[in-house]
Amino acid sequence: MSPVPPSTPPAPSVSPSTLFSTSQYLYQYLPQCPPSVPPPVSSQHPPSTPPVSPSAPPSTPPVPPQCLPVPPQFPQHPPVSSQHAPQCLPVPPQCPPVSSQHVPVPPQLPQYPPAPSQLPQYLPQYPPVPSNPPSSQGPAPPPPPDSPRCPPTPGVPGDEVGPPPAKRCRQAPSDQDRGPPAASRWVTAQWGGGGHPWVLGVPTVPPLPPHTLWCPRSPPPLDPSQYDPARSGYHPLQDACWGHGQRWGGAEFGEGGLKIIETLSNFLRSVLALSPGELLPCLRLCLNRPGAPSEGLELGIGESLLTRALAQATGRQLAQIRSEAQDKGDLGLVAESSRCTQRTVVAPAPLSAAGVLGKLREMATMSGNASANKKIGIIKGLFVACRHSEARYLVRSLSGKLRIGLAEQSVLTALAHAVALTPPGQGWPPAVLDAGQGMAPEARRAWLEEQSRILKQTFCELPDYAAIVPVLLEHGLEKLPQHCGITPGVPLKPMLAQPARGVGELLKRFEEAAFTCEYKYDGERAQIHVLESGAVFIYSRNQENTTAKYPDLVDRIPKVLKPGVRSCILDAEAVAWDRTTRQIQPFQVLMTRKRKDVDAAAIKVQVCLYAFDLLYLNGEPLVRQPLSARRKLLRESFEEVEGEFVFATSADTRSAEEVSEFLDKAIKASCEGLMVKTLEVDATYEIAKRSHKWLKLKKDYLDGLGDTLDLVVIGAYLGKGKRAGIYGGFLLACYDEESEEYQSICKIGTGFTEESLEKHYGFLKEHVLAQPRPYYRWDSGAAPDRWLAAVQVWEVKCGDLSISPVYRAAVGLVSGEKGISLRFPRFLRVREDKKPEEATSSTQVLGRGWGGTGAGMGLCCFSPPYNCFLLPC
Repeated sequence: MSPVPPSTPPAPSVSPSTLFSTSQYLYQYLPQCPPSVPPPVSSQHPPSTPPVSPSAPPSTPPVPPQCLPVPPQFPQHPPVSSQHAPQCLPVPPQCPPVSSQHVPVPPQLPQYPPAPSQLPQYLPQYPPVPSNPPSSQGPAPPPPPDSPRCPPTPGVPGDEVGPPPAKRCRQAPSDQDRGPPAASRWVTAQWGGGGHPWVLGVPTVPPLPPHTLWCPRSPPPLDPSQYDPARSGYHPLQDACWGHGQRWGGAEFGEGGLKIIETLSNFLRSVLALSPGELLPCLRLCLNRPGAPSEGLELGIGESLLTRALAQATGRQLAQIRSEAQDKGDLGLVAESSRCTQRTVVAPAPLSAAGVLGKLREMATMSGNASANKKIGIIKGLFVACRHSEARYLVRSLSGKLRIGLAEQSVLTALAHAVALTPPGQGWPPAVLDAGQGMAPEARRAWLEEQSRILKQTFCELPDYAAIVPVLLEHGLEKLPQHCGITPGVPLKPMLAQPARGVGELLKRFEEAAFTCEYKYDGERAQIHVLESGAVFIYSRNQENTTAKYPDLVDRIPKVLKPGVRSCILDAEAVAWDRTTRQIQPFQVLMTRKRKDVDAAAIKVQVCLYAFDLLYLNGEPLVRQPLSARRKLLRESFEEVEGEFVFATSADTRSAEEVSEFLDKAIKASCEGLMVKTLEVDATYEIAKRSHKWLKLKKDYLDGLGDTLDLVVIGAYLGKGKRAGIYGGFLLACYDEESEEYQSICKIGTGFTEESLEKHYGFLKEHVLAQPRPYYRWDSGAAPDRWLAAVQVWEVKCGDLSISPVYRAAVGLVSGEKGISLRFPRFLRVREDKKPEEATSSTQVLGRGWGGTGAGMGLCCFSPPYNCFLLPC
């Protein structure tokens, strides 16, 4: 995507009306003479030279000494009639005579900072006026020696007063390079400061394309295809591919952890310096999210719809596109190669970050029978405007798989570095482009790490870019925590627990601290927000707005609030409840409840809310208070109602026998197990973190891996014998966040009933792929009979982990080119509450192997030197 002028340009840009009046002001210095008709002499300006010699070429009319011709096709200029040749307008007395190589610049030209007193008196013409047209005044006088061509930019080398270096002002080809003169043409110069066109009446030859004149205040932009934010010694202005006040179009990023952070940081520094208004759209597109998770914006665009749109945009047959997509394994590459066959009468406007994001949000809000055709129309328009590699990434973005290697933590780190190094809000031109310049490497690294910590901590408490970015631009990074914090209505990522394999482990970990045990309920995490207005919102563990799924809870919450509670954020578990037997029902029963448009009167599956933490109360965040204090406030702020709103059952204990007895009670009460939490020491609520301050203990954990894994189904094996005609086994994968790929981890075939296999077959056969996705990482030794789209997450239990040359999970991180696989995997259930991208990551798999959660757990079958740092098997 290449830069385009903004619809509402930021300061110091000018509005179209102002630009028009400015252009009219320029006409006071230019005659209104069509190039094909010699201009008559104005009565106010008698000629000072004899007429042009008859031997002069008729195709090249003479140019009056104080006038330059204005193109009749210039839209803002009144049309010129060939029967009525207008008179040359007088030159104001305060303006010096106009030479054949200079045009006076009006001092109040708004596109051109700084103050009028600092403006240059003359502006060099590019390309220079050909010397061939006859002139009666002889050679043009040279410009005044003390007139600078371009104003200086503070803090930028080479911007001293005087002729600028060749690399800073682009010169047009010489007369010799251009060949003989021809009919007059009109060149548009681009003023560097404001990004608005200014027409100069400079005759040139037809073969020469329009040139761009840039002053050092806005360095000449690079060709977008040559833009490289990863270059060493990156300069936010000189190395950018767009100008000040313009909208950013796009960039490609390389691979590699630290390098990609540096690359993205450099790019964002240019955005901050040149186009700060584009920062939020750029972040959204880098993360491939049209909005915050709580907005619930889903594009709803499948491969079939994308293929149809691409076929209509390119004129190719659907069969051709599908065949090529199978060969290349990436519809984005097909779109990129198909772009060159398109032709349009009028070139479409270049794509911009804000423009593309707006179209994505528009499609995400469409619904109804006609929405598919409307989406195809929008996608076609985007395809036609794509340039370079834009079509490839547009298709990937629409399909939900951008695959540029940017995890959210990397984006936050890069944003923090960018804002620290190139502070926003400096005006134009920015005085500070690298605030860390001159620091020692270690000091610079420590400083940037602290800036990243500030931003990440703030983002944990207010995970909304739309709220954080404006504050960053106005107040900077240091003051961000003062203006952004926990806010009811903005969901937080919940604190999660580490698994424990036995009572002995948790006693050892908490031997120096008081702790409490709570029942671990088998339900759905529910974060309840009560606003000052009385509105109630419910969010899932993934920050999705599930308020419409629980209208009964929305009605119930205000009734259990005690007097004095105006606003709060509550952490709880929504559990299916049988009112007849007064017992908890399994998680699978809860999943049968409708997710959208639920009618409270028609609800069949009743829900009881089990509250266990309070994060915010009456304008005060509580996450930095210990659990004991938060629990006390929770019980003081709400009333229990049996079967509707209940506090989690808990017991403060210190002995192994009491913990074991309490675990047995939890299992008998239809719970999964226990949650064990510190009460006083290290007992704060750690947002968005899986912490060792909380441990989860299940009955199944007492032997085996110690925890279950949530894995994605990416392949199926045809059944044999009793399983003939259906799928008898499946290939599972974990998700790697950095590479955005699914890595094979095991083949599973146990834990299923005949009924469940039939059900899985009926669902998965609708998602069969002709080829594996390019973001699947697998080995031919475990290739399935059928490849499946990554659409479903399964909870799996296993005996242990092992190193495997066949499976690709965490490949290369522990044993050369080998990966990690599961030993004795067993299917437990479908996790309908999780998206494929929320499956267990390869980092989590690796951590469970050698990060350790207790004695007796670890990766087996390692060869030295790896077993030296692993827990014994």
